[in-house]
Amino acid sequence: MTRRQDPDGVRQFTVEADDEGVRLDRWFKRNLPQVGFGTISRWARTGQLRVDGKRARPEDRLAAGQVLRIPPGGEDPERNPRARKPLSPEQVRMAQDMVIKETKSAIVLNKPPGLATQGGTKTTKHVDGLLDAFVDGEDDPRPRLVHRLDKDTSGVLLIARTPGSAAAYSKRFAGRSAKKVYWALVVGVPDLHEGEIDAPLAKQPGTGGEKMHVDEENGQPAKTRYRVVERAGNRACWVELEPMTGRTHQLRVHMAAMGHPIVGDGKYGGQDAFLTGSVSRKMHLHARRLIIAQPAENGKSGGKLDVTADLPEHFAASMEQLGFDISLSKARPLREDITEKTPAEKKQAARQHAKQYRKSQRSPRRARGGDTTRKLGKKSGGAKVKRGRKPGGPGGKKK
Repeated sequence: MTRRQDPDGVRQFTVEADDEGVRLDRWFKRNLPQVGFGTISRWARTGQLRVDGKRARPEDRLAAGQVLRIPPGGEDPERNPRARKPLSPEQVRMAQDMVIKETKSAIVLNKPPGLATQGGTKTTKHVDGLLDAFVDGEDDPRPRLVHRLDKDTSGVLLIARTPGSAAAYSKRFAGRSAKKVYWALVVGVPDLHEGEIDAPLAKQPGTGGEKMHVDEENGQPAKTRYRVVERAGNRACWVELEPMTGRTHQLRVHMAAMGHPIVGDGKYGGQDAFLTGSVSRKMHLHARRLIIAQPAENGKSGGKLDVTADLPEHFAASMEQLGFDISLSKARPLREDITEKTPAEKKQAARQHAKQYRKSQRSPRRARGGDTTRKLGKKSGGAKVKRGRKPGGPGGKKK
């Protein structure tokens, strides 16, 4: 964010490409969140807020290169949730040690197990609290989280450098075009070598929202694809997991619902989630790879960001102890590419959907004597697995 301050305290900001097309009030929320909407509106009414020398309104949209004139004052520190806090040398070093890749729009971390992504009740040590380590200048934007990993899950965690890139990456995660492949060690071996788990999830009553469960009646849709990579007899196996939706604790609940909890996940697997012997009791779930489209730059595609995170020490030791060969998996996504639709394509798809819906509504009226009731099938309390095949090939029994 380019800023210049006049002797009388008036500030001038140059709109960057990241904020192209953003409403003026939204620009404030992104870049000066400590200035309230009431103050912005007052400045606009009195002509103190200007863009390229002309009076501006909160709803006006900005273009890259324009210059904003903002009067002095108007800032309320309590309104800034991202107020910077000084970090110790140890905290700065910890943050920097997690970095595995940096681009103009993102910082990619390999989050260790045991470190929370965000703060909460009794949680003071977390990734979000370390992000000021990546801020150089006073006017540089603070990096932002765009997705999360559970506290005990390790692996790839993407941090957006600017508000604009945060919005772009968040859109990709929400639209499911981002591909996340996890590695996990699970107890036992699924009957099917590869398949899709389709089991709606909801918060489990009486847990204060801290635990999820399969709920066919009221749960939100949740789907996970899995593939067995290698097995250690019938004791345990190494699987690749790809969430098709983003529900809380989705991978953990789905594997436990199959009867194969993730090793070390006592919350959902109970005592059955722990292997005998010297295998670590920590959770063995790791975000191994992330593939995501980067924001466009100067009207050109930003290309793909493809990052792989090394296993934490306890996971790597368990893999070696169980005799698994890490070279057997490249963490290849289990689904086809999802290309983002243009606004025109979205409108066309909506028109086509409406046309098909109207046609389906006419069909029952034209039918004579036929039963038009839909057969929904029986509901099941457990996880449904489909499109799979029995163990064999690379996922076959380990000799």
